[in-house]
Parts: sequence; C-alpha cells; structure tokens
Amino acid sequence: MTVFSKQPMTSRTLTVNQFQPAYKRLLLPVCLIALLATDSTRDLVVNSLSDAFWAVSTYVAFTLVVYHYLSAFISSENKLASLYRNSRHYQVFFAALLGALPGCGGAIVVTTQFVSGRVGFGAIVAVLTSTMGDAAFLLLASQPDVGLGVVALGVVVGWLTGCLVNALHADDFLRPPTPSLSVAQDPASCDQQPTENEQKAINVQGEFWRWIMLPTLAVALLGSFQVDVNALLSLPEMTIEWAGTVMIVGSMLLWSLTREIKDYQSTVSEDNKPLASHPFQKAAQDTNFITAWVIVGFLAFELITHFAQINITQSLSGWGIWMPFLGMMVGLLPGCGPQILVTSLYLSGAVPMSAQLSNAISNDGDALFPAIAMAPKAALVATFYSALPALVVGYGYYWIFE
Repeated sequence: MTVFSKQPMTSRTLTVNQFQPAYKRLLLPVCLIALLATDSTRDLVVNSLSDAFWAVSTYVAFTLVVYHYLSAFISSENKLASLYRNSRHYQVFFAALLGALPGCGGAIVVTTQFVSGRVGFGAIVAVLTSTMGDAAFLLLASQPDVGLGVVALGVVVGWLTGCLVNALHADDFLRPPTPSLSVAQDPASCDQQPTENEQKAINVQGEFWRWIMLPTLAVALLGSFQVDVNALLSLPEMTIEWAGTVMIVGSMLLWSLTREIKDYQSTVSEDNKPLASHPFQKAAQDTNFITAWVIVGFLAFELITHFAQINITQSLSGWGIWMPFLGMMVGLLPGCGPQILVTSLYLSGAVPMSAQLSNAISNDGDALFPAIAMAPKAALVATFYSALPALVVGYGYYWIFE
C-alpha cells in the first residue's frame, strides 16, 4: 500500500495557491476574446475596441514615443536645475512645471528629493497638485486643446498652492528624520525585477509598437478627418474596425504577461521602466497600461448602456452638484488607473468637465506610492492640501459654466 506523506500546509502555501494564476492581467484579454466570440456582444465590442485603438491608443503611443525621445536628450544638470534646488520660491514654480509633465516621472523626482532634503514641503504640494499622471497622455492625445488647458491650469493652481504652503510651513515640515538614501534615490528599486519571460514580453511589445506606429498613425489621422478608410483602400466593410480590434487584443495579451498583479499598487500603477530601456519600449509599456484602463471604461459604459438600458450620461448628470466632489475623491486614490477611468468617462461624455478638473487637480498618480512609503505623514497632508484647490476649481467651473 502506498503511503503519501502529508506536508504541513503553511499560511504561505495557502496564500500562493489562493491567488494563482500569477498573471491575473490575462483576465482582460480572455474576457475580450469571450465577448468577441459571443454573438450578442460582438458588434458592440468590435466598435468599442476599434474606437479605443484608433482614437486613443495610437495617438497615446505616438505622444509617448515623442515624449520619451525628448526626455532622453534633456540633461538634469543645468542652470535651471541649480536654481530649482537653491531657491525656495523657484522650487515651487519648477516643481509645478515638473508635475505638469505627462506621466508621473516629474512628481516622483520631486517626491524623492523632498525626502532626501533637497526641496521643501511646498514643492511636494505643488508637484502633487499640478500632476495628472498618465491621464494627461490620454487627454492630450484625444483632445489636445482641452488637455493643454487642463495641464496649464494645473501648473497655475499647483504654483499658487505651493506658495501658500510655503507661507504656512517650513521647508522641513513633516520630512522624515532619517530617510533611506537607497530608496530615496530609486523608489522602484524595491520592486521585483522582471523575470526572463516577462522581459521577453516587454521586448516584444516594444517591437510590436515600433512596427505598427507609422501605418496605424496614418489610419488614425484619416479617421480623425472622417475619411472612410475601408472605402479609400477598397477593403471589405468593417476591415479596419476588425484590424484595430485584433491589434488591441494582441497588445493586451502582451501586456498581461509583463507583470504579475500582487497588490493594489501593481494593479493601478504603471510598470517600472529601467532608464536604459529604448523609448519605444517605454512607450509601449505606458500605452498598454493606459489602453487597458480605457478599455475597462469604454466597455463598462457601452455594456451597461446596452444590457441594462441605462443612459449613464443622464444618470450621472442627475448627481449634478456632487460630480466635482466625486472627481476629487477618486483623485485621492493612489495610482493612475482610477484617474484614467475618470478621463475615459469624460471623453465618452458621461462625466462633466467640472469633475474632470477636480480629479486632475487632486490626482497624485503613481507619485503617491513612493511618497507614502518614504514619508507617509507628509504624503497624507500634501494630498489633503491638493484636495482643497481641487474642490475650488471644480466647483468654480461648475457654478460658472455648468
């Protein structure tokens, strides 16, 4: 008789088994394929995914490629950088400008510099107030005029808020007494490095976007000018729509294999990117992250409207005076994912501009994660300070224009 030895089942074993499979991001492309295979949802999903790819992902990818190429040629050692470090008043202004950079890089830089003692508390409030995180890429790519206006408004509000905070607090207000230098220099260093298979997926998605960038951008531009690309190229009806659907599902499959979801931060924040990565590789990682949240927003909007027969735009408009407050509250959540969702709903017409503005001002993006890790008290107080001007701006726009 065969005897099986029983190994003690520890809490670690239970935890590992409970959350398998590791790559939970695969749920998104699997759900997309299932919806495409279902007759009742196929047409709706194809149109939604096609719009997400041609009207959002392609423009976001192009914007990110340009941004990362420019970033590679900008040196941090110059007179402006010296002025930023040595002047208390200029720190706030330049911190607001850094926060206005699309993405979370500028905000993370100022956050780590506050912990290491190189900038004051007013600078961290200014940068967290002005930053929009990755949602800025989405808004700039979809509605450039609105995006530039919101970014410019964020700079002004961040600068004024930082100046006010400077008048109230000293530079070392709530600064940790003994910051960890290694973490302050590189907040991403504590995150697990990609495995060999994950790195291969990262490399492939970089190549994927490098090869399709120009042709997809051309098609997207034609579509923006209301040109029927199928008719122009003598293609069967819905060819371009299906092409966009296939490419967006393919990009989501690649994205799902580049990182494991372990906690809230790994779900709502963009992937860490080594400084030595190629601009196309960085752009691909950010584009696919933004696209994933856009898909969630677009499909949730369309599927609820279709099956529940609920007009989300009218339903949310019934909230009226509460919308700027809700936008601000979502902005307090760390990470860029929830903020991209708000911007997606704004672009679809479900969320008014007042809610978009309050969310943009209160939104701290991924910069809040290293801030909470290195200086939790300063992060919470700075977030509170950024919420106050968010309410002022959101409700100011609501009462004047809406």
